Amino acid sequence: MIAALSLSACGSRDDKKSGDGGSGGGSATTVTIGIDAPLTGDLSAIGLGIRNSVELAVKKANEANEVPGVKFQIKALDDTGKPGPGQQNATQLVGDTSVIGVVGPLNSSVAQSMQQIFADANLVEISPANTGVALSQGEKWASGEKTRPFKTYFRTATTDAVQGPFAAQYLAKDAKKSKVFLIDDQKTYGAGLAATFKAEYTKQGGTIVGEEHVNPDDRDFAAIVTKVRASGAEAVYYGGEYPAAGPLSLQLKDAGVNIPLMGGDGMQSKDFIKLNPKSAGDLATAVGGAVEQLPTAAKFIADYKAAGYKDAYETYGGYSYDSGWAIVQAVKAVVAANNGKLPANPRAAVVDAVQKVSFDGVTGKVSFDEFGDTTNKQLTVYAVKDGKWDVEKTGTFSG
Repeated sequence: MIAALSLSACGSRDDKKSGDGGSGGGSATTVTIGIDAPLTGDLSAIGLGIRNSVELAVKKANEANEVPGVKFQIKALDDTGKPGPGQQNATQLVGDTSVIGVVGPLNSSVAQSMQQIFADANLVEISPANTGVALSQGEKWASGEKTRPFKTYFRTATTDAVQGPFAAQYLAKDAKKSKVFLIDDQKTYGAGLAATFKAEYTKQGGTIVGEEHVNPDDRDFAAIVTKVRASGAEAVYYGGEYPAAGPLSLQLKDAGVNIPLMGGDGMQSKDFIKLNPKSAGDLATAVGGAVEQLPTAAKFIADYKAAGYKDAYETYGGYSYDSGWAIVQAVKAVVAANNGKLPANPRAAVVDAVQKVSFDGVTGKVSFDEFGDTTNKQLTVYAVKDGKWDVEKTGTFSG
């Protein structure tokens, strides 16, 4: 890490003309956008969509010669959805002098293990998926005391401060569910989501008829199913991700508890439906508007299909592309401010430039507030219908 802080140069010289849509003519400086995501394991469906979408952004930047004199490449590392590997990946990315920015991770708990490492090296990190509020606003955010812990941390996904309450308002007002059983997986993301949901749901007059905590690796929910059935709940809210949410919902339905299970964006994956053939009627929120319905996303969807990726872009594809493109635009600004050349020690300058980026992206307007959070506060409620996620409602949370 110390070596990375005293970079003599960032990137390598490529004296050949780029034949793959690169910077073209003469020499180009090659820089790397790192990617950290679960590329294997239970959450790999989402992780691979993140990787592919950032790779696509890099390809398009090179083809368009978006930053004259600079060619981009990716370096994707697998965190398996766990903090330990994520921390090791952060150290590896910091130590690679060509890495000028990082997209990821998926999990808020993984981000916690990486933030300090990136901050110490002035290496920008943009997550397309983290929703844990404390990552950007500090541990005391809920009391109104908001302090940004790391100026190197940004995200294109909105936070649980609005996602949990948005779901609560939907269940209370739109779905007319007055009794909810609350379950979370005890991870940073899941527990935080459940907490913000609970606060808003009770504020709306709803009753939490039971609360339970599970482990992310649990797949046998017999005891909880019994408690939910006895509680008289009209819905279950689950703070966690699809690998456990799918079996939980299926076991509820198999036991005759035919009520909707609702979760957050970590549940809104095609793999949730694969894991649960009885998922019809289940609900999930996702950050932003539905990509398939955004005019701004049409080209991304077409380009992704044309690229031939065998993995779907999934929930965070558009946000991953926009995260990668934000780094590209920051590099472009740094180069423009330095007489058309990348400075020898560009990482800190890139951090400052990301703070100022503003462009029309796949997911809409991309810019960041004083905490590094996205200024795009839209959310969408999806319901499983006919074996796929259909849009039920898109809007913004009104507190």
